[in-house]
Amino acid sequence: MKIALDFFPILLFFAAYKLADIYTATAVLMAATVLQMGAMYAIDRKLTAMHKITLALVLGFGALTLGLHDERFIKWKPTVLYAGLALGLGLALWVWRKNYLQLLLGSQLSLPPRVWHRLNVAWVLYCAFMAGINGVVAAFFSTETWVNFKLWGYAFPLVFILAQAVYISRHLEAEDAHEGRQQ
Repeated sequence: MKIALDFFPILLFFAAYKLADIYTATAVLMAATVLQMGAMYAIDRKLTAMHKITLALVLGFGALTLGLHDERFIKWKPTVLYAGLALGLGLALWVWRKNYLQLLLGSQLSLPPRVWHRLNVAWVLYCAFMAGINGVVAAFFSTETWVNFKLWGYAFPLVFILAQAVYISRHLEAEDAHEGRQQ
């Protein structure tokens, strides 16, 4: 259910763009994101910081796109989001010595500190890559190409998340086996 909710706004954005234009698609994205967050809140009775940031960026950059009739704002929103995530995770890890992935997910996953560190670094690199690739497509390609990239570019997060799951599962199994021997 939640995975379907994640794709809901981008699929509606893509359809609206194909049926109308970037401005209609932006308005649809804004409305779909509000509905998505409402559904997330109804399910979990809370919104994560990431949900709130995403909502604020979609509404802010969407309003600028519509108000100024300039498609560049909505095209650069993902770059700002991903760059902010890479910067935030990197600064937290290397300056403040905090691993926010572990702080957020540590109660759900029992992993060794080195694995948490590697996951955090992987997220920093992934977010920097996504910011860069969106920036290149937004700056140097047509809006049509960018919209298609937004839809088919979902392969990047899917591959990244699957790779993480495989990596984490190896360490969860090792951790479970280690705990079993101690009992």
